[in-house]
Amino acid sequence: MMEQPDFGRRLRELRRERGLSQAALAGEEISTGYLSRLESGARQPTDRVVTYLAGRLGADRTVFDAPSSGGSLTRALSIVTSSEGEAAIESLVTALAASADEKPLPRWQALWLVARHWRGRGERAKEQPCLEELVQIADELELPELQCRSRAQLARCLRTAGEASRAIDIATGAYRLAKDAGLAAADTGRALLTLVSAETEAGRLPDASSRVDELVALVSNDDAHGALRTEALWSAATVRSRQGDHPAARDFLERAMQGLHIETDLTLWVRLRLAATSLYLQAEPPLLDRGRACLAQAEQAVALVGTPVLRQEMLLLRGCLALLEGRTGDARTAHTELTREEVLLDHRDQIRMSALDSQLLILEGHRDQGLNQLKKLGEQARQAANIDLAAYVWRVLAQALEAVLPAASDPA
Repeated sequence: MMEQPDFGRRLRELRRERGLSQAALAGEEISTGYLSRLESGARQPTDRVVTYLAGRLGADRTVFDAPSSGGSLTRALSIVTSSEGEAAIESLVTALAASADEKPLPRWQALWLVARHWRGRGERAKEQPCLEELVQIADELELPELQCRSRAQLARCLRTAGEASRAIDIATGAYRLAKDAGLAAADTGRALLTLVSAETEAGRLPDASSRVDELVALVSNDDAHGALRTEALWSAATVRSRQGDHPAARDFLERAMQGLHIETDLTLWVRLRLAATSLYLQAEPPLLDRGRACLAQAEQAVALVGTPVLRQEMLLLRGCLALLEGRTGDARTAHTELTREEVLLDHRDQIRMSALDSQLLILEGHRDQGLNQLKKLGEQARQAANIDLAAYVWRVLAQALEAVLPAASDPA
């Protein structure tokens, strides 16, 4: 029979494999407290207890002679890293929920993969707890790379959920960790990219503008970071667009698109085309021909990428384009298709979706309902201290008022 703590690990593994609680395994002969001490390695079992536990497990005493396989989490992690498909990830999710693995590194790796899975599906409510635990484990391990990466991803998740202020604080911590530890350009750049995005979302454009120049310079001459360089240029385009410098924004975004081949990263390739479509549609005046062309390219590839989030982003842009072109019916069709399923869009795009609905309501004759909805959106953005988003909503409201006031003042 194995000595402690190996016996305890094997006992816990066998109990969990059979789906038993500690109380169910303990039965009437031993206490759950004693069983817990056995599993933790704090007590050495007697021969009588070993025989009793083997019987409760429906196995021979020799079952305790086999070394632990590292637990269901380790097995699931091995499977998911050597296979593809939803089933492998789902087994890892199940193993994480059932396991409190005493080894932090495998758990960190498993959480990282599961968080990435939820992020790809747009399920931020499931992604965020994984990322919060990743930060905690990384801090316990005191590994700067893991501390930086987990914080950067958590900040990114918070930003897309509309929690820009907390995202800035966490991204700032990730960036400082990277600088203080002298981490590689990939980690430093990712942290800085997230910080710029959060500052931009919060309307802190002067800070974001200075940092994005640093970001572009950091990765511009390093061929090893092609995807990061692409996202840095994209981030610079976003900052310049929010500052009203649309020519500079288009230049940055077109450089990003030219530097990324579809074979390199299909998902990023599609996201860039969707971002370019959005930029062209928000230009003054809107560049409809360019927006239409970019959206058509993205639509051809979305079916191949297959993520629900990208499909919803495509539908939103399809509706916005239709509205600008005066095709109200097509715009409403796109909006209706969006609302048939759970909305996975990030916070900003959800506001844009509601603004689209409000504009359509006004055009469809429901003027007061549409205007009131826009006012509520603007007030929500103001209360959240999201200056940039509030400005967008008030601009849409002003355009809607301009369109309806002549009709309201017409004696007929």
